[in-house]
Amino acid sequence: MTTEPTPAEVLAGPKILLQGDSGTGKSYAIGTAVDWAARQTPPREVFILFTEPGLETVLGYWRDRNLPVPENLHWHVVPGATLDLAALTDAAKKVGTLTFQSLTNLVDGDRGKNNPAFKILEALANFPCDRTGKKFGNIGTWGSDKIFAIDSLSELANAYEKMTIGNKPVMAQNEYGVAQTNLLNFLRYVCGTASKFTLLMTAHLQKQVNELTGGTTLMTKAIGKAMSDDVPRLFSEVLFCYREGTNWYWDTSATNVVTKTRYLPIQSKIKPDLGVILDKWKARGSV
Repeated sequence: MTTEPTPAEVLAGPKILLQGDSGTGKSYAIGTAVDWAARQTPPREVFILFTEPGLETVLGYWRDRNLPVPENLHWHVVPGATLDLAALTDAAKKVGTLTFQSLTNLVDGDRGKNNPAFKILEALANFPCDRTGKKFGNIGTWGSDKIFAIDSLSELANAYEKMTIGNKPVMAQNEYGVAQTNLLNFLRYVCGTASKFTLLMTAHLQKQVNELTGGTTLMTKAIGKAMSDDVPRLFSEVLFCYREGTNWYWDTSATNVVTKTRYLPIQSKIKPDLGVILDKWKARGSV
């Protein structure tokens, strides 16, 4: 016996990329999605994977206003892909004694022992909530009633770099290709049509020279510059986050930043509220 899908199941959730410099409200805006999810009947669950120190910012969205953190919010903080002091010392020794060619030919035989990308994927196979201690299954089985956030792409990219080179102090050109391909495969997975959940991802920007115009364009920062063109096209929403004085905004009309939207107007100074996007997505799915 078949049943009609509920309105929330008709369309897969939007895939939203919030990109901007540090301090432009990207992590903070995730709180608006949590509030939206908490207002639904029944409330919807939001899961955040932190690859960098953004938890305090998200919790501050409520605690700074003396509000309780909604019960529908779950998070998991993955260990950063950083080197310890011994690894930094070893790298300094090698850089100070070996030629550049020798450095690029090095292989870290221990890179599999501390593979940050593997740890991330392992967590997503059965998402663990640091808040409750519960596990919520494989993200690939989540429906459109779930919201999944990754904060941020920058440290996710760093994890894929370390997966490829380990503690090696320099990346060879072919290693860039390996890391980029695997990161793009991950992004295609979480942004693909088979992933029904709503995706929120934060990212930083880097300056690149536009070969067509000769001007400077702000592009998504990931691994190197070669994949910057590939990242935005995977998302349904690519929003430029910025601050003017004491106010934070989104922009979908900036000429020097790659943006796109299916739910917001093409304009500047948009109030940062993910609930506006989610309301329109839900309304379209009910048609």
